[in-house]
Amino acid sequence: MPEGPSIVIFKEAAAKFRGKTVRSSTGNSKLDLSRMEGRRVVAIRSWGKHFLVEFRGFTLRVHMLMFGSYRIDDAKPAPPRVSLTFDNGVLNVYSSSLKYIDEPLDDVYDWRADVMSPEWDPRLARKKLKTEPSVLVCDALLDQEVFAGVGNIIKNEVLFRIRVHPETRVGDLPPRKLGQLISQARQYSFEFLEWKKQFVLRKHWLVHTKSTCPNCGSPLTRKHLGVRKRRTFFCENCQVQFSGGT
Repeated sequence: MPEGPSIVIFKEAAAKFRGKTVRSSTGNSKLDLSRMEGRRVVAIRSWGKHFLVEFRGFTLRVHMLMFGSYRIDDAKPAPPRVSLTFDNGVLNVYSSSLKYIDEPLDDVYDWRADVMSPEWDPRLARKKLKTEPSVLVCDALLDQEVFAGVGNIIKNEVLFRIRVHPETRVGDLPPRKLGQLISQARQYSFEFLEWKKQFVLRKHWLVHTKSTCPNCGSPLTRKHLGVRKRRTFFCENCQVQFSGGT
């Protein structure tokens, strides 16, 4: 599943279509894609894992789910979910969920929850986390209402970086560790962005998909944890499972 930094890269690549008019809109989506034909793109935006093409009066929301992808001025052999043709190029989206948003985006999205947004508010994240003390940290990091854009890779790497066991409950985290969880969710996301742009992201993974702890050399544990049952890689030796706030 593309995570927030990858969607930011998509947004930056598609920025050239801002202010341009859709000449044709085709694809195998069940949406009325013709609604976008002849309409000028007001803005290209993103929120968390959502890619947003904003028109006057409505917005096309793209969620890439597990296997979504895109091509700009290029195409894959598979049929696109949507293909938007402009005078200056073509935007193709594959294997994604599409939806129209008719409300103003500021009424739909809280930009303060997006870890990649200039409006990101760590105090708001802390406030939300404080209301869910029984939630496992591995689930908390994937909660898009708290950390919009954080996905499984970021989750695994952040928890290893701050040395916290994924089955620790939010309410059992010492205040300092809670602060690290919040700050590293954002910091790692921006590092992810730069590594992704340089095509070296995988080289920087410490535990995600790995088998040996780079810190102590012990075998890493791999489990499907939390309510989402997402793949989790962690070191039983280096990552502390806190309890009772200690």
